[in-house]
Amino acid sequence: MKKKIIVSILALLTATVAQALTVVLTVNKTEKQTITGFGAACCDGAMCPYGTDTAPVRLLYGPTSKIGLNIMRMEISPSFNGDDNASWSNYNWQGCVPSARIVKQRGGIVFGTPWSPPGAYKTNGTAQGGKSDSQGNQRGKLREDCYEKFFPWLNSYLAYMKSKGVEVDAVSIQNEPDWWVDYSGCLYDPQDLVKLVKNYAYMLDRETYPGVRLISGESLGFTQNYTDPLMNDATCRSQIDIVAGHLYGHAPLQYMKNSAVLAAKYGKEVWMTEHSVTDNIDHLPNWHENLIFAEELNECMLAGCTGYIYWYMRAHWAFVGTGESKYGTTNVKNRLLPRAYVMSHFAKHVTGSTRLTTSRDMTSGEGAAQEYSAYIKGDSIIVMAIDTTSTEYKLMLRLPYDVKSGTHLLSTGNETQNLCQESPITIDEPSRIIAVDMPARSMNTYIFLINREDTAIDGVMQTENERSGFHYDLRGNRYASSDQLNPGIYIHNGKKVLIK
Repeated sequence: MKKKIIVSILALLTATVAQALTVVLTVNKTEKQTITGFGAACCDGAMCPYGTDTAPVRLLYGPTSKIGLNIMRMEISPSFNGDDNASWSNYNWQGCVPSARIVKQRGGIVFGTPWSPPGAYKTNGTAQGGKSDSQGNQRGKLREDCYEKFFPWLNSYLAYMKSKGVEVDAVSIQNEPDWWVDYSGCLYDPQDLVKLVKNYAYMLDRETYPGVRLISGESLGFTQNYTDPLMNDATCRSQIDIVAGHLYGHAPLQYMKNSAVLAAKYGKEVWMTEHSVTDNIDHLPNWHENLIFAEELNECMLAGCTGYIYWYMRAHWAFVGTGESKYGTTNVKNRLLPRAYVMSHFAKHVTGSTRLTTSRDMTSGEGAAQEYSAYIKGDSIIVMAIDTTSTEYKLMLRLPYDVKSGTHLLSTGNETQNLCQESPITIDEPSRIIAVDMPARSMNTYIFLINREDTAIDGVMQTENERSGFHYDLRGNRYASSDQLNPGIYIHNGKKVLIK
């Protein structure tokens, strides 16, 4: 009887939306990772003047901003005590301070990543990676006799930033230790990192800076050969708090997903700390490219990611415009770009949530015509849906709890409209089967308020009327008629009953 009722409800709902194609999405109660947040980098280059122009962070960061970012990545330049090191660069540790202060004031997380330790510690004597004629193609690596100096150097960075009013939340070991470059860089083999962490990471001053966390080397493609050795060594594992990497050359549901397995097993966070999702940065991204960005965010969540940090904040292919006219009239300096609004779907609503599995979770591959993910956050169920096609769909949601109200946040790329439109989802009475619109070429966030009075067992007071009429299974599902019940244990009138 139970199955017949559900089928009848679905048939009725489907009949009312016959004009559009229908996709059925079941959201399960199975919980996965909890999401720490989303962010971008405050680094040299497109952020010039380096970090001192705080307009991007003011637009992007904090719960009251339109975008809601809460993690900021900084470069730890190869300097001593904030001073320029051997004229290597025109920036130092002071550069990020103004922006970092604002992020911290708004409740955000700031972390630093070295592109290179000081040149005096390296085999080639310079912060440069070594891949240039001037260096004779000498690979720049951290000298083993300087391993013991590395973490004290990070401590000096933490001390400097604290003296400027910024308590840094985490430090990384190295940006792209597997990528030999002609700019600031340092190469490490996987076993180099194991040796460095195993024998010297205890020197990171967690007593003076009790909240600081250590991030693994951030490999170019988030490869297991850099993450698994650290997780397989008990001493290294005790020191590493966050397993991190980038996505260049590999989609999230490939290497990143594999690297997240051991990290999740040992209770470590998994952060994607750099990527630019535009193959051609010679133009302002079109709406399809921004939807591809949305899919990458979604796939990172499905891969087990707990923190996603984009590359530059301000660039015509990022979140805040640069003002360069060659990229179009919409590239206005310090104005939010469409990609920022796509990010806001995740940053403002998924941060702090726990991911739930669904019937349409992708487990491999890169990109799909439609993609989905779901989350629970307090009394809300959040469903993300991305449609890259020119076809409008109806999305039939089977939720794990009854919901009593909802909101639809929509981005379609139509420049004549608000890039994040909000509209109510009408629910006449609490239900867990809801039909919603999924427009063509759209990014959608559906937020539903759980009807806790009907779905929760523990800690919920039932009225006499509720007690007399309903059975609840041990997962909190309510049944109005005993004819719907399969054999098993149920809660009825506040007591456990056995249905045979």
